[in-house]
Amino acid sequence: MNKLLWNLLDTIPDYQEFLTLEELDESSRRLARDYPEAVELFKIGATCQGRPLLCLKIGQGSKNALFFGCPHPNEPIGTMLLEHLSQALAESAELRRDLDYTFYIVKAWDADGLVRNEGWLKGPYTIDQYSRYFFRPAGRVQVDWTFPIDHKDLHFHDTLPETKALMDLIDQIQPAFNYALHNAGFGGVYWYVSEDVPEVYESLREAAERQEIPLHLGEPESASLQVLAPAVLLAEGIEVEYDFLEKLGAQDIPSIITCGTSSDSYSRKKYGTFTFLTELPYFYDARIADPTPVETTRSEAILEKLDWTEESNAKVAAVLSRTQSLMAETNPYLMAVEDFTKGLEIESARKMAKEDPDYQRPATVAEYFDSTTINKFYRLLAYGMLIRAHEYELEKNPDAEAVKLLTAGMREAELLHRELSEELERELDYQAIPIRKLVNIQLECGLKMLRHIHKIK
Repeated sequence: MNKLLWNLLDTIPDYQEFLTLEELDESSRRLARDYPEAVELFKIGATCQGRPLLCLKIGQGSKNALFFGCPHPNEPIGTMLLEHLSQALAESAELRRDLDYTFYIVKAWDADGLVRNEGWLKGPYTIDQYSRYFFRPAGRVQVDWTFPIDHKDLHFHDTLPETKALMDLIDQIQPAFNYALHNAGFGGVYWYVSEDVPEVYESLREAAERQEIPLHLGEPESASLQVLAPAVLLAEGIEVEYDFLEKLGAQDIPSIITCGTSSDSYSRKKYGTFTFLTELPYFYDARIADPTPVETTRSEAILEKLDWTEESNAKVAAVLSRTQSLMAETNPYLMAVEDFTKGLEIESARKMAKEDPDYQRPATVAEYFDSTTINKFYRLLAYGMLIRAHEYELEKNPDAEAVKLLTAGMREAELLHRELSEELERELDYQAIPIRKLVNIQLECGLKMLRHIHKIK
């Protein structure tokens, strides 16, 4: 990278908090007012709740690049990257010429969901606060997983308005490069690429090392994923997950996979777009990067995880058995909790862990830590949404008996959350990563990949 791009990284503000949707939209409107010669702001659609979806167009480069934040609404690191990058692009004609892209920037794609995360956006940045006010929708209503798909007996066409808006934008601009600004919650840094580009991977790892944030060397998010290099995974559509479950002998796969496919799959198949993701955690523990073998096999670690998860699912089901009849089917928190605790894939995962030779070797510290402790962290998020499912109904249910039952259910959910939160505080030696470091890694990696794709596409 040249001096211009290093300066772009060096001037990232020391952000102390994440911006709300209202603050992001106002910033975009102000940028368009202040730099009318370089910036165009337009509406690409509206959310399910009627909020406008705004897009910035900056520059007149030879290729189109699409950057979008909050593909999941609990993932706002990319919104702060887009704050900085859009301002820098607007201010500097030299930077626009150097990058030679026309940038289309959607700061908050799942705008409705971002609003539901506002309880933790301003801190304090602890696992307790994050999990208590966390929201991530059920898969079938996630904006980045409701692109249409027809694969074997999987047919999904319930495309959300937000998804349709970005799909139309992709069709209009046919981007050479997509930067899907996802991020994780706990762990280390890892990447997804829609094509294998091994010549770039070492420079990506250097970006993480520069900020002293470890790589995520635990288990992949799904066993169906292809690992291209340490902490680098191949981004593929939902049909790959389908075929993987089919290979394991899973039955009635459409009851397990209830969503559509993703933006990277859609854009790659239609326009040959290269999609890139830099996944970053808010919190990390050094064990996530420890390659030291332990006495437990990967299989035993996975089975331990599955046993614990089944026990947790039963606890959630017990709470809902007393209160779910009082909840609307459209309660977004209930929909999410049901989706994240249905456990339909557990038997297939158990079969894989027992029979696949790759799982019979000793686990590393990172893999065991990921399968056990980090799994509990992600379940803590479901417990937080279980509390919020009850709160959601209590805000609008005036019936005294219903209020009594819902309040009791909320107290049970609060106890589950508190006990697991306290357990994790004892087990984890974690740090909350400064936002500036996270933005720096995500932006440096994006710039490196952006320039590489410009050369080869």
